[in-house]
Amino acid sequence: MITYYEFNMFCSTLPASHKVIQWGGAHVWKVGEKVFAIGGWSNGEEPYVTFKCSPQSYEIMKDQPGLRPAPYFASRGMKWIQMITAESLSIEDLKLYLRESHRLASENMTKKKRKELGLLE
Repeated sequence: MITYYEFNMFCSTLPASHKVIQWGGAHVWKVGEKVFAIGGWSNGEEPYVTFKCSPQSYEIMKDQPGLRPAPYFASRGMKWIQMITAESLSIEDLKLYLRESHRLASENMTKKKRKELGLLE
C-alpha cells in the first residue's frame, strides 16, 4: 500500500497539480479545478486512494480484491475506483492509474484552460 507521503509526493509531480484538504481531512489532488485523486478515509497511515479511470479499466477493476467502485462517485455513474488494499495493484501500477486519472481530468477542461496551465504540447 502507499503512504500519504508517497501519494502526495507522486501527485505533486504531475503537471499543474495542487492539493487541498477537504471532505473530512482527505488529501484531494486537482489539476486546475478538476479532482483527479483522493487519499483518505482509512483508519491508518495508509490512505484509501480514489481515482478516475476509463470505462474499460473500471469494468476490469471494480470486482478485484482490494478495489471497489468509489463511494459517492460510482453511485452517481462516474467511473472512479477506490483502492483499499494493495491486493490487486502494485504501487507502480497505482501510479500509472493516477497519471491516467490526471490526464482524464485534464481532458475535461477547455483548450484555453489547458493552455493556461501548460498542459498542451
